[in-house]
Amino acid sequence: MADAAPQALRAILHRAAGLERFQVSHRAPAEDLAWIADYHWILHWDLGEGGSHRQQVLTHPSVHMTFLSDGQARVVGVVRGVFTETIEGRGRVVGVRFRPGGFRPFLGAPVSTITDRRIPVEDVFGPAARAAADAIIAAPDPGDAVALAEDLLRSRAPRPDPLVLEVGDIVDRIAADPALTRVDRVAAAAGMGTRRLQRLFADYVGVGPKWVIRRHRMQDAADRAASGTDVDWAALATELGYADQAHFTRDFSATIGMSPTRYARACADRR
Repeated sequence: MADAAPQALRAILHRAAGLERFQVSHRAPAEDLAWIADYHWILHWDLGEGGSHRQQVLTHPSVHMTFLSDGQARVVGVVRGVFTETIEGRGRVVGVRFRPGGFRPFLGAPVSTITDRRIPVEDVFGPAARAAADAIIAAPDPGDAVALAEDLLRSRAPRPDPLVLEVGDIVDRIAADPALTRVDRVAAAAGMGTRRLQRLFADYVGVGPKWVIRRHRMQDAADRAASGTDVDWAALATELGYADQAHFTRDFSATIGMSPTRYARACADRR
């Protein structure tokens, strides 16, 4: 499988510091699963005995399924805050990132019901999933682990759902077009009313379109801050749809835990 989606690294906060402590790679899904899965990701670390690292991630509007070397196998719904995980010693995680909307055929319920939640894979895939998860975790080769994870997905044989592709395309459009800063404009571009868009996102994505817009714009801002270039924060606030720099700074600080200028300095210190 070819490496996929290196742009996903921009979700890692304090990226330079994090990548000193772990390695992450991405693999494209098999062709028959590409309509539901964005990519697979494999995280490795070796921090030595007693070593640990606390990592924060500004997550995408995606559900993840993860298999950890400590035996955990879980589904992680969309995380509206900052996702924080501590890694210790030596280990590995094999993960599947689903396309926005892509987990709905497996869950059989609104994706909003698992937002901000972590649930065992057995809760979705049934008791037999535990044995599959153990095989994925035990597989020494990451490629074999990914193949087993794909077999687990195929075991549920989700029925094709055209709404998965429609929702995914809308989210892709939001991510690609910084000018889409309002829900009504996204709805108009998608050819539907605002209320239908909101219901569709709650059902398939797990969060509303306003959250998706703000999260992508906040990722844009954090990535710009981490890039090492001088940032005109007032101009960036306007570009991202904020009425003024003060509002943007409050949102950035509330989301990431520090002001944009402080975050930029912290990233620069580790380059």
